[in-house]
Amino acid sequence: MIHLTATPASALADEPVHIQATGLHPLQLVTLHASLKDEKGNLFRSRAFYRANQVGELDLKQAPSLGGDYMGVHPMGLFWSLKPEKPFRRLYKREVMKSPFLVTLKLYDSLYIEESPTVQPRASQVVQRWYHRPGTQRVQIREGRLRGALFLPPGEGPFPGILDLFGNVGGLIEYRASLLASHGFAVLALAYFAYEDLPDRLQEVDLEYFEEAANLLLAHPKIQGPGIGVISVSKGAEIALAMACFLKQVAATICINGPNAILDFPLRYKDLVISPIPSSMENMLTDVSGATICLHIKGDTRNKLNQQSVLPIEKAQGQILFIVGENDQALNSRECGTQALERLKSHGRNNGRMLVYPGAGHLLEPPYAPLCYASQTYGHSITLLWGGDPTKHAAAQEHAWGEIRKFFRQHLTQTRSQL
Repeated sequence: MIHLTATPASALADEPVHIQATGLHPLQLVTLHASLKDEKGNLFRSRAFYRANQVGELDLKQAPSLGGDYMGVHPMGLFWSLKPEKPFRRLYKREVMKSPFLVTLKLYDSLYIEESPTVQPRASQVVQRWYHRPGTQRVQIREGRLRGALFLPPGEGPFPGILDLFGNVGGLIEYRASLLASHGFAVLALAYFAYEDLPDRLQEVDLEYFEEAANLLLAHPKIQGPGIGVISVSKGAEIALAMACFLKQVAATICINGPNAILDFPLRYKDLVISPIPSSMENMLTDVSGATICLHIKGDTRNKLNQQSVLPIEKAQGQILFIVGENDQALNSRECGTQALERLKSHGRNNGRMLVYPGAGHLLEPPYAPLCYASQTYGHSITLLWGGDPTKHAAAQEHAWGEIRKFFRQHLTQTRSQL
């Protein structure tokens, strides 16, 4: 009898699953399918072809995929190669506390290109992918003008505090914060537009709003000072870098595929206003998929005319880590990171470093999340190209997640044994 097992069958979304099959014929060819539906009912699927060994067993830690959505030995390939049935959909967890994502694994005889209602799988297994550990607390934040969700790990603490910022997607995105809280950090997922009574569209970045969020974290009895961390991506990384430059509360900053200058909208902090570098829409290109490439529309930060928009990174007192995907099609993030580090060095500073991932795209997520190559984003009628090679992007996400946690432990915790 054929058995398909995935161990553990219930785990955090950033934890690996060991997939095995037994009871097959020696050297039998099989197809493995994975599928899930998100909270909006969008279907995501993947498939790969495998050959059992000489005793009729299959172990994805050892066996290479012979084709399908990936090739080679990739134990979690069925997860990170999930593709939307409808193009340009991005898979992310919206309700992190209520229920897990359910991934259905199926094993078919021989090679089946597509699932068919007339062909029944020989074995199946449902895997639960959770976004919080038991005991994790979610606290809705509506203090003053601040809007967000604070995730606290189980226990008395104190815990290192982190502010989590996403980009132009808007709203409140919580899955990265809840996963980091599952690893011992107190994380505030902060909305800054297109959420509740916040402005519908971003027209100006008010840095005092983010300073209020930093102060809220540091005032919490379960959060360990004296400084906080910031994790950010895209537009959020631009804001995070500004926070590192101007706010003494920020001790450790991670900028994922962000600029080193203020783009598109002015940044205001007290009496300071930094004018943005405008985008040059005439340089916009379109990919063969029909998605718009934004890589070439951003202004050149080395141009002398744009120097007033470049952030004074030499003022940053904390540590800064730039995480860069070399196949980022939304921003020349490697060049931006390189310029920032050059500026630090020219001022005799060494508090920044950069991790560069060949083949990775713009939307670097926690491990095993599928690549979103292109999608629509809030306020845009066009589809934006993010880039990335699925296999290399997946490897980058897995490695970067470990580096992110290591970075925050090193620079935010006084007693590392707490984590």
